[in-house]
Order: sequence, then structure tokens, then C-alpha cells
Amino acid sequence: MNFLTLDLNLLRVFDAVMVEQNLTRAADKLAMTQPAVSNALKRLRFSFGDELLIRTAHGVKPTPRAETLWPAIRQALSSLETAIAPTSFDVAKAQSTFRMAMADATAALWMPALVRAIERDAPGINARMVPLTTREPRPMLIRGDIDIAVGFFPGVVAQLTGGQGAARSPIRHERLYSGHYVCVMSKDHPLANKELTLDDYCNANHLLVSFSGRAHGLVDEALLMMGRERRILLTVNQFFTGGKVVANSDLLTVLPHHLIESTGITDALVWKKLPFDMPEVHIDMLWHERDARNPAHQWLRENLIEMTNRTLLDQIGHDKQLYT
Repeated sequence: MNFLTLDLNLLRVFDAVMVEQNLTRAADKLAMTQPAVSNALKRLRFSFGDELLIRTAHGVKPTPRAETLWPAIRQALSSLETAIAPTSFDVAKAQSTFRMAMADATAALWMPALVRAIERDAPGINARMVPLTTREPRPMLIRGDIDIAVGFFPGVVAQLTGGQGAARSPIRHERLYSGHYVCVMSKDHPLANKELTLDDYCNANHLLVSFSGRAHGLVDEALLMMGRERRILLTVNQFFTGGKVVANSDLLTVLPHHLIESTGITDALVWKKLPFDMPEVHIDMLWHERDARNPAHQWLRENLIEMTNRTLLDQIGHDKQLYT
């Protein structure tokens, strides 16, 4: 291959297809027809002497050669985009609509502050909330169904932070907060005024907040490791519903401490330290790299980070204040 004769526009096509893993979506992103994208890839294959991208039932799959080339091409194109992109952004004149996916309790904590920021600084920006019904929001981001996802995505983040798969992924992430799980019950529960033991916990009836409705979660995995189990009498798919039911029954539930406030009925609840170890709950923000340099999108991400630092952490306080 002679670099001097290579059409550098072909590299933009290659990058778009690597990001989207789909010719149709890449063509839409580039404002090209799909045949034009296919022809560009054909020319690239000839130039590099490699198939680069192989068609599959679900899109295209990169070859090892393509995986090796992409990081350098992506970095070069990003540097060029940064050099020629506009250097100013007036949020007061921005016109954008963002679709955001998060659980009901998370939205209850973040959205009031975001609305204040929009009303104060960005009157042309709109937010549309989309129900978060999965711990795997990447397909929604890749398809463009949403612009940002906020929540607890342990499997996704583990993949994004390890191995070669992380380098190929078009999904970016940033940690907003790490907190603790607590056991939540009604203030009138028989266990409300005593130390919570493992036997008491396992012998009680439980409520599980489950997006899928599956009656098995991280707590059950932790109990299984100890040879114990619990009875999940009820599953619900909203944290607010879970808090309401627990406040009016003898069911126990486990919630991230920072979400208790979002139930709006903290006076009716008691929360205690779990009688067994649980990993921290991490709240992460995910977005597609196609939006990474969008000034309005950057403004949104920066505001979510600022809200976490100012609002959420103020509510949570220090660990020694977590438990009754």
C-alpha cells in the first residue's frame, strides 16, 4: 500500500463502520448510501490486502488486522476533528433534545437539579426520560434509541474496563458514585428495634426490585455463597413501588442507601446494616463515542457529574451516618 495514493476519506468510512458494527447505521452517520459505504470498504480491502470487516447475521465483524488498525485511525481522526471543530459553544443558544435512560429512583434524584440547570442556563435543551428495564443498555445506545444511560451496570463496566474488547467498544463510561447496600424495612417491623442477624434476615419475607421480574439478585448470590437463602415473596420493577410496599408490610428489601431518599417516605422506613458482606454499588454514566465531542452532550455529562458532587453526596453523608 502506498500511503500517498490512499484516499483518506476511506478511513472515515472505516472508522464509522467500526463504531457502528453495521453498514446501514454507518451510512446514515456519514450521510452516504449503503452501496457507497460498501464500495469504500471494497477499496480499503484492496489497499490493505485484508478483508477488514466480514459480514455476519447481525452486522459486520472486524478481522484481527482491522482491530489492530482501528485505535491508531480513531486517534488520528479524533485529533483532526478536535483541531478543526468550533472552539466556542453557547449553551444558552443550543437546541438539543436528549433521551436518557435511568431507573425511577435515580431519575427522582437527578432530574430536579437538571431541570433547574436547563431553565437557568440552557432554555433550548429538552430531556426525554426512557424507562430503564435492563442492566445492559449498550444496544439502546448503539441503535441511537437513547443518548445517555445512568445506573448500576456491573457486567457492562467490567467489560469496558478490561481486555481488548474495551478498546473496540464504541461505548464510553464514567463513574458517578460508589455507595453501599442497606436493608430497608417499615419502622413498625418486628426487627426495626433490634440488631439484624443473619438468621432473622433469612427467616423474613423479602421484596426484590428486579427490572426483569427474575426473583434472584446479587443478595441471593451472596447468601448462596454462605449456604443460605431467603424467600422472595414479591418482585417489583420500580424502587418507589418497592419502598411503598415495604413501608406498609413486614417485607424486607435491600436498596442502595442513596435511593432511599427518592421513595419520599423515609419517615416510614428504617434501614440497617446487612448481616453479611455485599460489594459496593456503583452508579455509572454510559454514552456512545459518536456523542463524545458534541458540545451539548458534554454540557449534559458535566452537569450530571456536578449534580452528583453537589446533591447526591450531600444526601448520603459519611458512612458512619448510614445505618440505624
